[in-house]
Amino acid sequence: MVVITKKKGETKDALFRKFSRMFINEDIVTTFKKKQFYKKPSIVRKEEEKERRKNRYARKTKMYRRYD
Repeated sequence: MVVITKKKGETKDALFRKFSRMFINEDIVTTFKKKQFYKKPSIVRKEEEKERRKNRYARKTKMYRRYD
């Protein structure tokens, strides 16, 4: 839950920017989108495995990159 308290001298714009920043950092939108639809456990496992493969490939190619 995002709670913002107004300090003396803060404008509405500053409060809104602070709220927006905290809202994005809390990942509220992404968690809501994930929970909006049910995913079968098998699909979740497949997506996690795909992400692991992607990360593994990225680390492997990063090791062999040259900086000329």
